[in-house]
Amino acid sequence: MEEQRTAISSISEGSEATSNDEQVVEESAHHYDVNKYERPSVTVDVVMMSLRQRDLQVLLIKRRSWPYEGMWAIPGGFVNIDESLETAAKRELQEETGVQDVYLEQLYTFGDPGRDPRTRVITVVYFALLDSERLQVRAASDAADVGWFSVYDLPPLAFDHGMFLDYTLNRLRGKLEYTTIAFNLLPEQFTLRELQRVYEIIHHRRLDKRNFRKKILSTNILEDTGEKKMEGTHRPARLYRFNPAAEHKL
Repeated sequence: MEEQRTAISSISEGSEATSNDEQVVEESAHHYDVNKYERPSVTVDVVMMSLRQRDLQVLLIKRRSWPYEGMWAIPGGFVNIDESLETAAKRELQEETGVQDVYLEQLYTFGDPGRDPRTRVITVVYFALLDSERLQVRAASDAADVGWFSVYDLPPLAFDHGMFLDYTLNRLRGKLEYTTIAFNLLPEQFTLRELQRVYEIIHHRRLDKRNFRKKILSTNILEDTGEKKMEGTHRPARLYRFNPAAEHKL
């Protein structure tokens, strides 16, 4: 068995060497010089937002080292040569905040030549909208501190991260109109009032109750659970849940 594994390993290594040799020959034939172009660094940053205390908040880390030591920033870091972008984003998020197993959506790429004082850096921004109560957030090895901040009252931010958040907020508001992203911030069952509050917090303005309910109910995106919930001194309110079969109608 050991001899068989050794033989298989030798074949594998031989195949890899042959492939590399063929690549070198092909590059030489086409006169391709891998050093012809400078190689910018690539980073990933993760914007994590949640509704907390009736406010839209973002998770920030306090930087431990230069540049911008001691300033608040979006969690992120450099991509290793053998990593995919998403793998790097999840690794950095865990290393700096302790957060794991979060669905991430690629949002945008920022590449201004002067955005990072260390070197030429292109960053790919990821985004997650989730219930913060499900997370165990802590400052991990790469951050001095971690915390939630209102997107409407942010501290001075490192790099161009303020621009990231402006872009993310605008995209989030747009996605409310054609996706079910708002349901990520609600429990499984909720009232129309609770759903409207999510929209109002993200849009940062009051919405007309009658028009909002008419629009939402006309999409058939909600299912009436048949149950009710007391909301203050008002009469019991109907409880709804998300109807995934009707998602395409929103």
